[in-house]
Amino acid sequence: MAFEGAGHRVLHAPDPLVALADESWDEAHVLLVDALGDPMDGYRLCRLLRGESRILFSNLPIFLVLDHPAEEEDLQALQAVEGDGFIGSTATIQQLLNHLGPVMAGAASRGESPRVPVLALGLHAGLAQHARDLLQHFHMEIHTPPFRNAPQAQLVLRAPVLLLGLSHGVRRTMDLLAGLRESGGLPYTILLGQVRDEAAQRKLLLAGVSDWLGLPLSAPRLLHACKRAIEWAHIKRIQAEYEAAIHDLRERRGMLEIEAAALRNEVLTDPLTELLNRRAFDQNLEHAVRQWERHRRSFVLLLGDVDHFKLINDRFGHPVGDEVLREMASRLRAALRKSDLAFRIGGEEFAVLLPETSLRAGTEVADKLRRRIDEEPFLLPGGQSIFPSMSFGVGGPMELGPTGLVEAVDRALYQAKALGRNRVVVAEGTGTPRGGFSGDS
Repeated sequence: MAFEGAGHRVLHAPDPLVALADESWDEAHVLLVDALGDPMDGYRLCRLLRGESRILFSNLPIFLVLDHPAEEEDLQALQAVEGDGFIGSTATIQQLLNHLGPVMAGAASRGESPRVPVLALGLHAGLAQHARDLLQHFHMEIHTPPFRNAPQAQLVLRAPVLLLGLSHGVRRTMDLLAGLRESGGLPYTILLGQVRDEAAQRKLLLAGVSDWLGLPLSAPRLLHACKRAIEWAHIKRIQAEYEAAIHDLRERRGMLEIEAAALRNEVLTDPLTELLNRRAFDQNLEHAVRQWERHRRSFVLLLGDVDHFKLINDRFGHPVGDEVLREMASRLRAALRKSDLAFRIGGEEFAVLLPETSLRAGTEVADKLRRRIDEEPFLLPGGQSIFPSMSFGVGGPMELGPTGLVEAVDRALYQAKALGRNRVVVAEGTGTPRGGFSGDS
């Protein structure tokens, strides 16, 4: 509203990367960009444009939009990327016009822009001067450092274009290109001159020559080659920004996956025993039943309950009761396979899922668990001993689904309690074996 009301036209891009790819800059007078944008923030975009070799990008006024008053840290960051100022996200129309009006009217200027540096190496003096005369009218400035100092000079100049002659011979020229590449400063290279030997031509192309102009030098062809070089440098810079953005997104995704895994583990784990909790039990039981219904993949469900646990709490206190539960969980884990899943589904109630297990084998596992708990007393710090035991109900998949299976196995568990505790009872309707195991067997 502020700009259009003053007679200006506003172009909007959804994010800086899209704007860079579209290059909608020919008529731009000022740029507003979110300081904290995503996937590229305003500071990175400003740094990218200020480092661009084209005049427009160097001189384009750039203002960053902040959602808070600018602090010293913000001002230092703005200065580091050569931005022109901040605009508050809550600025009124009049404030925008007052702040940006002089810029739009051309009163504010960044001064005379620097010329595009062009590195010239291995050229005879006359050819170098001829290229300088051709390019200086198009805002380019040729630099001719000593041949041996070229890598150091390029680190300072960061020239997007290299005009390369062969006055030092093919071998030294190839060594120069290798040195520039190793220092990370090999620009778009335009070879000036003739090389009649095809083997030497092939070596030069492989060494990094990107373009080739014959002599005598043609002004239009030289200008066209330099334009291609500058566009190539711009494309590389955009590509680097895209890759940096993708890298940032991948890192962010990795962090989110780690956080999600930690949250999922927290949501599905019982904090006291570190076994899986009731939510995890319901999910895994439903999955096991579906696998049995579709593919007949067998499994066995065990439900266990600590015998006389209320008496333990009443006599020794709840902290001792918690230690007993932790010890029960530890003994369950130690006696199971890695593929088996153990859960704490209630106060003193536990469950175990045994995948790829027959009912008879599952009943034997339940009895092994019962004996391991029964045979080893739990020693208190004061020297007293507790002899906890556990009763189990056992069942295999039924046609009644997860709920029907749990109810059937739960009835078997209470039958084990009624028969004297410390025993294993198989649920009715789940097939063999008959009876069960007890502490007396």
